Amino acid sequence: MSVNDHFARLPEAATFTVTSTTVTDGAAWPVEQFSGIFGVPGGKDVSPQLSWSGAPDGTESYAVTVYDPDAPTGSGFWHWAVADIPAAVTELSEGAGDDTGSGLPEGAFQLPNDARAARFIGAAPPAGHGPHRYFVVVHALGVASVGVSADTTPAVLGFTMAGHILGRAVLMVTAETPA
Repeated sequence: MSVNDHFARLPEAATFTVTSTTVTDGAAWPVEQFSGIFGVPGGKDVSPQLSWSGAPDGTESYAVTVYDPDAPTGSGFWHWAVADIPAAVTELSEGAGDDTGSGLPEGAFQLPNDARAARFIGAAPPAGHGPHRYFVVVHALGVASVGVSADTTPAVLGFTMAGHILGRAVLMVTAETPA
C-alpha cells in the first residue's frame, strides 16, 4: 500500500463533518459496498449513506467523490463522482449511486467512474495486493454549478472544481482481498 497523501497538492480548504450509517471512518467497507460488477463475492456496489454538516459560509453546492489512490494503475481509481448537489441538501441515502441515479437530489448527476459507468462501483482490490484506502469526500463549493457535463471524468471534475472548493469533509475507508 502506498502512503501518499493525495490531498497534499490540492488547495487548502476548511474542514467540515461527514458521517455515515453505512461506514465508519478508518474501518473496512461492509460487503455490500464491494463490487459485484467486478466479481467480488457478496459485493453489491451499493453506495454508502452520507450526511454532512458544518459546511463553510458561502457554500452553493456540493460534489461527492470516492477515490482509491492505492489501485495498481499509476493513477488510482475513481469509484464514484456526483456533481451539482444543491447547497440545501446535506444527505445522500444508501444506494443513491445506483445506475439510475434516482436517489440523487434534483439537479445532481453522476459522472462516469474509471469503469466508465455513471454510478457507484464498489471496492475490488486485487487479491493479495494488500489494503487499499478509499477516500469518501464531500466537497463544499462556492458555485451553484461546477460547470461540467455528465460525461466528464472525475479527474476533470477535480481540476474544474479546485478553484471553487471552500471546504472538504473526508471519511477514509479500507478494503482488502486476501490472496
